[in-house]
Amino acid sequence: MVDAAELLARVRFRRHAPAPELRPYLEHYWFIDWDLTEPYASHVVPHPSVNVVFGREEGSGDSGESGGFVDSAVVSGIGLDLFTKKLTGRGRVCGAQFRPGGFRPFAPAWPVSHWTGRTAPLTEAFPDAGRGAASGVLGPDEDHARVAALDAFLLAHGPATDPAADEAMALVDLVRGDRTVRRVSALARAAGLSARSLQRLFASHVGVGPKWVILRYRIHEALERAASGSAAAPPDWALLAAELGYSDQAHLVRDFTATVGVPPTAYARALSDP
Repeated sequence: MVDAAELLARVRFRRHAPAPELRPYLEHYWFIDWDLTEPYASHVVPHPSVNVVFGREEGSGDSGESGGFVDSAVVSGIGLDLFTKKLTGRGRVCGAQFRPGGFRPFAPAWPVSHWTGRTAPLTEAFPDAGRGAASGVLGPDEDHARVAALDAFLLAHGPATDPAADEAMALVDLVRGDRTVRRVSALARAAGLSARSLQRLFASHVGVGPKWVILRYRIHEALERAASGSAAAPPDWALLAAELGYSDQAHLVRDFTATVGVPPTAYARALSDP
């Protein structure tokens, strides 16, 4: 989340663990409920993750109707750019964030790159998902009932056994947890794969290339450092650039600005301003 504190002051945001059988494939469930008197635009730098998202928003239908609530159910592929969502009135969203590499066992008909940069109807991935799937998840007011509904939906659709998915998830975990993995060539060596085989694995099971994943986790780290700093002790961007494997600070600034929309120094300064 870009400026998470600002968003969390306006909405109820929670994370929940899925059923044990699903945990190898999912990061978590995420729930947002809001009741706003003024519109608010939230911004998120997407993870290399596919999400299944059920939403209920006030007067938000494509037909332009006002009043009442409209339900939706979609597969949200990996977002390549900053994701912006305008929240108005009242609404709720219940999402399942898959681990990078974890979605393919539930929708094996397509490579995960098929979903990248797209928001598709849920039935494109799960043709037998009925019209009541969204209401089943969104209807209960209690979180535990929504979790149970998401568990039931996903367990009814997988996961299928897929050793390649296990390999993809392990490699992304390596990128996320080991900041010394800064090059695709290093990741390919760690995997015991050629660069071309690694690219194919990521296209089919992650949805983006390994270089994109490495860069995106660098930006996430930079965002976390900016949020943890203060006006009196701002991040040392040159040092951080070196730690994240950039050749110089200018390259970090360029990637950060292209992803978030403002340079890192301006972003950190905005967070620290009262």
